[in-house]
Amino acid sequence: VQLQASGGGLVQAGGSLRLSCAASGHTWDRYSMAWFRQAPGNEREFVAATRSGGGGSFYADSVKGRFTISRDYAKGTWYLQMSSLKPEDTAVYYCAASAWRWNSGSLGSESSYEAWGQGTQVTVSS
Repeated sequence: VQLQASGGGLVQAGGSLRLSCAASGHTWDRYSMAWFRQAPGNEREFVAATRSGGGGSFYADSVKGRFTISRDYAKGTWYLQMSSLKPEDTAVYYCAASAWRWNSGSLGSESSYEAWGQGTQVTVSS
């Protein structure tokens, strides 16, 4: 599967953005999908994840209540709706997907995902 991330940009603090990740190629009946981010000088970190079969959504503490991950099955696309953005949310955001329906303890690990998008830059000005 190939992933294409888009939707990044420059926004003022308190604003909103919606990132998209379009999947093409092989489709999976069971899967996990996630967003990670990497700020300059930092390691890549988990942001949010969801999985097939009504498996719920999971968020990093730093984005809970502000970010929402969702899917559009018909379009083969998933989204990250980001609200109340803060300057510390500035980073390159990556989408990731796996053919495994991981347990909640594994969804936040980069090694759980086989496919990655190219990243989209989000910059939040103060």
